[in-house]
Amino acid sequence: MPKVTQQHMDARREQILGAARRCFLRDGFHSTSMQDLFAEAGLSAGAVYRHFTSKDEMILAIAEENMRDVLDITLAVATNRQGQSMGAVMAELLDVIRVKSAEEGVAALAVLVWGEAMRNRSLADKLDHLVGRIRANLVTLVRDQQKRGALPTNVTAEAIASTMLSVLPGYILQVALLDPAAVAEVPDAVRALWPESAGEG
Repeated sequence: MPKVTQQHMDARREQILGAARRCFLRDGFHSTSMQDLFAEAGLSAGAVYRHFTSKDEMILAIAEENMRDVLDITLAVATNRQGQSMGAVMAELLDVIRVKSAEEGVAALAVLVWGEAMRNRSLADKLDHLVGRIRANLVTLVRDQQKRGALPTNVTAEAIASTMLSVLPGYILQVALLDPAAVAEVPDAVRALWPESAGEG
């Protein structure tokens, strides 16, 4: 029997997750059965169960993928200290969310995941861990900006990072529920609200 390559396994996993996203967006988590997922993916039960043992595992995987780009951007900026303003960083995050939502329904899936996390402890714990990592990256960036005089120092870096992070769920909710035109200018507004200090640039 020929050996199954990692590339094939990764492609099959993404095929299953793509089917799961479509089902969850169409019918919600609880109305989607494993049989629905098998049919949508065009795969046997055995093929799906080789990658995911339950629907909850798929929900967790989708939640992680939804947050991966946001985490990657904050990590890159915090690590490289690229000199971007907080407004520029936040605007970049919002732009990623907007594009991913148009392509993959990320905003609508995020809202579904938040609701599910209220009753699913393991999912809530996973989200708490991921959000904590994003917040830690933002804290690093805020501290750097405070040292450079671009952000105030009379409040903690942790408080500023948490405030910045609070922008994301509100934006995601609007993208999921409203006409895209309603939030089209939000990235520009964020850049204007948190620009570099006058002495920089």
